[in-house]
Amino acid sequence: MPATPDMIPIWREGPAAKLVDQRRLPEEWVELDIHTAGEMADAIRSLAIRGAPAIGIAGAYGFWLAARQLLESDIDPMEATWAIPSGMNLRILLAEAAHGLRLTRPTAVNLAWALERMHARAEALIGQDAPPYEIVAALEREADAIAAEDLAMCRAMGAHGATLIAAGETVLTHCNAGGLATGGYGTALGVIRAAHGRGLGIHVFVDETRPVGQGARLTTYELDAAGIPFTLITDSMAASLMAQGRVQRVITGADRIAANGDAVNKIGTYGLAVLANFHGIPFHIAAPSSTVDLSLASGAEIPIETRDADEVTGIWPGQAFYGRVPVHNPAFDLIPHQLITSFITEQGILEPPYEGRLAEHIRQPVPAH
Repeated sequence: MPATPDMIPIWREGPAAKLVDQRRLPEEWVELDIHTAGEMADAIRSLAIRGAPAIGIAGAYGFWLAARQLLESDIDPMEATWAIPSGMNLRILLAEAAHGLRLTRPTAVNLAWALERMHARAEALIGQDAPPYEIVAALEREADAIAAEDLAMCRAMGAHGATLIAAGETVLTHCNAGGLATGGYGTALGVIRAAHGRGLGIHVFVDETRPVGQGARLTTYELDAAGIPFTLITDSMAASLMAQGRVQRVITGADRIAANGDAVNKIGTYGLAVLANFHGIPFHIAAPSSTVDLSLASGAEIPIETRDADEVTGIWPGQAFYGRVPVHNPAFDLIPHQLITSFITEQGILEPPYEGRLAEHIRQPVPAH
């Protein structure tokens, strides 16, 4: 699947999952064939596939691939039996595969959510003594459904969020919350895409998003392909642009949202929220219901992933020196709910107060679009 307007980053093709290697963008569009749960775990861990909703989809396909690996090979699929080592059983092996996938990225809840959904589907069929091929086929359909539902949610978010944007506004965004981070179309970029599609004449400031540069590499790539006017800035430029009145709105995605409305997103988002609050600029988070974790009372309970020091020092000359430099590299930071003007979900726009109301908001039937 070549680059499409929706920038779909992961899909199923026959007996394999395919994904766009986002480490290679924007220089080249390279597709990887993923045949095993282990290969999928490596792709998630190494950021070949990234973005909270997208890694949820990747986890779902990884779970399906784990089940496929347990089938006897070289025989008619309809007659296949489980090729399970002596002393093991299907439930244990699938649970181990899910655990391995879950450990790859601890912060984004979409991954755990998708794996729990896949595991529940498998458990139900195992309990019914369904034949092996039927279980694998059902997991394939479930993973496909998770991908399709995410794309539909992003389109709904875009339609809702575009109603917040006035003609001629300049919007600032951070990291990459576009099609490449989701099942396609995007969360924060989905809102921007929808506003652009309505002819509102918007302009986008794109934070480069150090240290991995998801804004510089991926968000600019998506905006350029969509024909949306943008300007790339370093992360440290946002404050002066806001002070000059050149930013009218900030929209980002999120990797996990607690029950009280606290949210975690790519490192640097908290600073933007503080700056927006100081300058009286609306700060919105666009995210699907699968990003909300009602089991956590507040953001203080959200685990923050710490990544390798090379992400920070790797771009600089003098590696012999930087190899000895202590580095702190958290991948995400916490945005307190008091700084969030509204959440944009597939259900609509939710304004404060969030506690209690957030749970009710995401449990509503998905509106038709």
